[in-house]
Amino acid sequence: MPGPDPHDDTSRDYERFEKEQLAQDRDAISVDTADIDDTTAQRLVSDLVDAAVVTPVPEDQVLVHEPSGTAFDSSTQLAVFHRGWTAGRDADAEGE
Repeated sequence: MPGPDPHDDTSRDYERFEKEQLAQDRDAISVDTADIDDTTAQRLVSDLVDAAVVTPVPEDQVLVHEPSGTAFDSSTQLAVFHRGWTAGRDADAEGE
C-alpha cells in the first residue's frame, strides 16, 4: 500500500499559518511607545510623581521609578520605560 501523496501534505502550510497568526497576535497586544512626545511624557511623569510611583531626586537630576528602582535623567525615557514595564506586568498577570 503506497503512503500518502507528498503533494497532498499541507502540514507545513498549517504550521506556517499558525506561526504567522501567533506573531500577529503578539503584535496586536504589544504596547506602542513610539507615540510618546515630550508633552505626553511630562504629563505621564507628573501623574506618576503624584501617585508616588516616581520619585524625583533633584540633587542628582534623575527620576527614580520606584517599583523597579531604575533611575532616568529623561522624562521621555521614563515614560517609555513605564509603559513597557506596565505592559510586561499586565502580560504576566494574564499568564497566571
